[in-house]
Amino acid sequence: MSERDYIVRATAADEFIRAFAITSRGIAETARKAHDLTPVATAALGRLLSASAMMGIMMKGDRDILTVRIDASGPLQGLLATADAHGHVKGYVGNPQAEAPDRPDGHLGVGAAVGIGVLSVIKDLGLKDPYVGDIELQTGEIAEDLTYYFAASEQTPSSVGLGVLVDRDGSVLQAGGFIVQLMPDVPDEVITTLEENLRGLPSVTEMLSAGKTPEDILSTVLAGLSPEFTGTTDAAFACNCSKDRYAQGLISLGREELSKLPDEAGEIEVRCRFCNHAYRFGAEELAEMISCAK
Repeated sequence: MSERDYIVRATAADEFIRAFAITSRGIAETARKAHDLTPVATAALGRLLSASAMMGIMMKGDRDILTVRIDASGPLQGLLATADAHGHVKGYVGNPQAEAPDRPDGHLGVGAAVGIGVLSVIKDLGLKDPYVGDIELQTGEIAEDLTYYFAASEQTPSSVGLGVLVDRDGSVLQAGGFIVQLMPDVPDEVITTLEENLRGLPSVTEMLSAGKTPEDILSTVLAGLSPEFTGTTDAAFACNCSKDRYAQGLISLGREELSKLPDEAGEIEVRCRFCNHAYRFGAEELAEMISCAK
């Protein structure tokens, strides 16, 4: 079991294919602990975090930010993940205690937990307006939905594989995934070879449990296509929240609204949705904040 979360990048077939793979057990386990997730919530959020981390490093700008949001009808009450171009990712689900029946094959019922809805990808590239792409969820299993998103919204034929293996005690045993994309004018024989490789591919968690690394996974996916590895990026669940940032946010509410928030002790507690860290502002701090507000 790898203790290091990282993403590997590769090209193949004379750069007609680009590919990414991640091992992300630490990311998924950090999210599980931070949000006290049920097994099915762990699986769903872990998949989304893995995919978002890989999609994040596809961006070119150091300050570019990618957000993947799922608004859906299932008991999870939606999911959201955000990532940067440096392997940092964070996220949450609407209902951390969501439950759903297992699938007939015994796997966790992620699709049932997610439900019917819309997947949105928002890319903040530092321009006036962010790029936004929306698709209707196809299965709620996340990998299939992102495969459809790349084809329908970005016109990039892709294959996405994601997996999270949860132990009996709820902890994460394995997590990871891959994204393989075809570039324009790819030869037919390349497509045929890739399709054959994908058809016989074990699940992501089976490969990780067998000791395969992200490099091994891409070597299997790209067998016969002369893969070339072009770099690795460490990946981590990372939140940039701080007490000062929340203080500035509270001040921006204005003096009148801020004055309505204190509890009986005259204090305020705010909690970060991404990492679940709580920040408490005492009566003296609150009085100073109110004096700064307009």
